[in-house]
Amino acid sequence: MMESGFVFPILSPVVIAEQLSQYGIAPVANLRPENIANPQPDLLPGVLARFFDSFVDAPGDGEDGLLRFSDLEVLDNPEHHAEAIRALHLYIKSQAFLDSIKFKDFTLADFTRPTPDRVVVVLSALVNFLLYREEKVTLLQPIVSETPDYHERTLELKARIAQLQKEITDHELAVQMEEPMAQQLEADVNALQQKVQVYNKQQLTLRAKAAAINDKKEEIHRKITQADFELTKHAQENSRLMSKLVKSPEKVKRVLEEKKSARAKLKESEKIAMQNDQEKSAALEIRNKAHEKLTKQHSKIQHVHEQLVAAKTVEKEVKARKAKLNDESVSVMSFDALIVDWQGKVHEMEERLKGKVEERNQITADENQKLGALSSEIEGKLCLELREKKVEAMIAKAWCLCREAASVKTASMAEQQKSRAEFDNIVKEYNAYMDSFNPFLEQVEEAVR
Repeated sequence: MMESGFVFPILSPVVIAEQLSQYGIAPVANLRPENIANPQPDLLPGVLARFFDSFVDAPGDGEDGLLRFSDLEVLDNPEHHAEAIRALHLYIKSQAFLDSIKFKDFTLADFTRPTPDRVVVVLSALVNFLLYREEKVTLLQPIVSETPDYHERTLELKARIAQLQKEITDHELAVQMEEPMAQQLEADVNALQQKVQVYNKQQLTLRAKAAAINDKKEEIHRKITQADFELTKHAQENSRLMSKLVKSPEKVKRVLEEKKSARAKLKESEKIAMQNDQEKSAALEIRNKAHEKLTKQHSKIQHVHEQLVAAKTVEKEVKARKAKLNDESVSVMSFDALIVDWQGKVHEMEERLKGKVEERNQITADENQKLGALSSEIEGKLCLELREKKVEAMIAKAWCLCREAASVKTASMAEQQKSRAEFDNIVKEYNAYMDSFNPFLEQVEEAVR
């Protein structure tokens, strides 16, 4: 038994294999007891993934396919980061579930590199839970049979969710298509704002002119009132003088003519004042019409401003996608730097190989020259046994040097092929990464357009 709060009988590998196949959570179709007694690293993750898909998660909530434990051993490869994260998520999920049934000592080592004993213990706990669950479900089946079936309702809700997701996608597409219109509206809003500023300045000017006209109007009214008062006063004075009999009619006539000329001037002033008043009224009417036009223009500007706010929201989303694109571009640049580094190493190895080949050719030429000299010497002194042995020794040495040069060339070629293979692997991985990254770039470019 184990040091845990969950007490259960330890089952044999035969029983565990039968129960796993019966419940449909075996990672392979023909699971045998030997697979449990000598487990592979992906046995326990495969069983747990199928268990969650079948008995814990709702349909559609599980992982995309079963996990392979070999994905955990390639964390340094960017192409397998998503698989590694899903494997870690499955471990956390498994630990939380086993903890909920009082199985306390499930560790990451049990998940990644379990021993046969630990596999039997964990799978025994899982099978006992399924047996206990089946027993409880059997007891609750009469009650469940009396309740209405919600399967159709679930299907309707899923269909509704799919429809809403499609509407969301359509809305995002419409937002992307309306982005040029939003930019055009923004330009129109800027132009309208400039026009509003011009109209505001004109309105301030018209208000100042209207105030000045009102001041002049009041001044003219005051002068007209004063002139009427003076006219009345002069009329009274004229009546008073006419009532008097004077001995000098020429003097009276002269005074009357002066009064008439003064009255004519007053009437002319009154006529000018009336004309000024009419001009001020026309200017005031023009100002009122301009104010109405500005009010209508302001309502249009408010409507355009609302559209501009929506366009700015879309612009923020585009900026976020551009930031994500910049992050991915940094990763691509790091790969480019790595490729440049390896290309430099390959070039360096090729230069070294050229140097080795030139050195070998020089040694071969020297030895061939020596060999020719020795051959001529042998032909002239065949009778001398001592010289013959010396020549044979030197020929053997020359052949040794030739073999050494050939071995150096072979080693250099092998090293060059190894470097070329490493470089080809890096280029292949980079191309695969770019192929997986190109759809995202195209989506971002479409969103930007």
